[in-house]
Amino acid sequence: MKQRYILLPPQGVRLAGAGRRPARGTDAIQRFLSSAARSSRTAMRVRPVRGRSPASVRVLDSVHEDGAKLVEMSAADVHALRTAQPGVRVLPELFYKPAINPRPLPARAARTVRAARAALGTLTVRVVARADGKPVKGAQVVALTDFEAREGDAAVTDARGEATLRLSATAGTIERLYVYPEVGLWGALQRNLRARSTIQVALAPLDLAAKGALGHFFGTARLTAGRGVTVGVIDTGVGDHPDLVVAGGENTVQGERPDEWRDNGAGHGTHVAGIVAARGRRSGRGTLGMRGLAPAVTLRSYRVFAKGGGLASNFAILKALDRAVADGCDLVNLSLGGAEPDAATSAAIADARAQGVLVVAAAGNDGRQPVNYPGADQLALGVSAMGRKGTYPGGSTHAAEAMPPYGRDRRNFIAAFSNIGPEIDLTGPGVAIVSTFPGGYAALDGTSMACPAVTGAAAALLARKLGVLRMPRGQGRSDAMAKAVLAAARSLGFAPEFEGRGML
Repeated sequence: MKQRYILLPPQGVRLAGAGRRPARGTDAIQRFLSSAARSSRTAMRVRPVRGRSPASVRVLDSVHEDGAKLVEMSAADVHALRTAQPGVRVLPELFYKPAINPRPLPARAARTVRAARAALGTLTVRVVARADGKPVKGAQVVALTDFEAREGDAAVTDARGEATLRLSATAGTIERLYVYPEVGLWGALQRNLRARSTIQVALAPLDLAAKGALGHFFGTARLTAGRGVTVGVIDTGVGDHPDLVVAGGENTVQGERPDEWRDNGAGHGTHVAGIVAARGRRSGRGTLGMRGLAPAVTLRSYRVFAKGGGLASNFAILKALDRAVADGCDLVNLSLGGAEPDAATSAAIADARAQGVLVVAAAGNDGRQPVNYPGADQLALGVSAMGRKGTYPGGSTHAAEAMPPYGRDRRNFIAAFSNIGPEIDLTGPGVAIVSTFPGGYAALDGTSMACPAVTGAAAALLARKLGVLRMPRGQGRSDAMAKAVLAAARSLGFAPEFEGRGML
């Protein structure tokens, strides 16, 4: 059976480049990688060792002629290639998801647990906007009769603002009822409701003038904050929004057009970008949009998630990091994660650091589990998520994320969903973060949100350290950037495995 792999040189992601010469003794590897690049999308026969079968390699994509390749081949071909080209690394293609806090969806719907439909009752949840009573369409409603077992049902509201769910007729109580609107409104969480045929939930509007967690910790950034710094967002793409200015980017998803770097429909990358670089203004007539932490940065978008969603290949991430380096990015934000160690992405991060680029990565959202990759990579700044009571409505979905430990200020907490561990370098606000979203604004949770808070704050800091930014683009530069960022962090009173050095 054919599988997909990533081919890399013995070190780094390419043999030469950025003025570097291939290492001595790598001529055969360079010839092999170059011939593989020219064989893109065709089967390539690797000359066998005497008495051995040749390897058949189909090249699907290439970062550079003398560098990383995405290939397809069988397990037998892998062994044949290792024999013929022992200096070439053959690594598995792995996949990442956005590091947004997953919603508590039913694992066991009542309709599948109890086969007899007579055992099911119908619940209608009507969702309206609190301000005017109008129905809210497109909100996801989750009703759990057993929260620990995730037993219940989920549905999306229609044009009348109604969602119909089927629950066990014997369940007298709905332990948790979640409502997640698309844009413009706070979500809602109600606990221990008596089961009845109809429940109405009224959602409060988002207030862009409210301080929120970002405003509490960082204040309102000047529109000049971050000037002279280029930030790359490797994500689901950054969509068109009145508060965002994107200088360009690239789509590195294999098989898709490189110029399609805008939002893939998920909205995640647009939200992340707003935390860093939204340019909303304040005026005497009120708030006009949302303000990020470094509005003056040059923002670039690198889409690694396919159109419509799905997972991101580590090859697409590797390629996006390479493009971000080539485009002169100073900081790269990775609000994505996966549980498995990943040598390919680690090689790309090391290459970026070697060329003067600092990478900031989310820790993941598995509920205090070990830090995901690439947040766990030693050369990335790993970021956990924290929250602050009072920066969201008490009856919102975000309230479920408050749990010990608490900081010196007892209103601060490390989010229940956040991963933790010795790889954490910094923490950032990641609960109830209001930012740009297709069609308006949305409040989301996740280390996905904490990560760009750190990236944005780092950009604002580094813009004031011209001596660092003007250093030659090499390892010394990225090390100096990391040192400046970490030195500026201050502890919030959590243990190091929760906050690292603290908050920037």
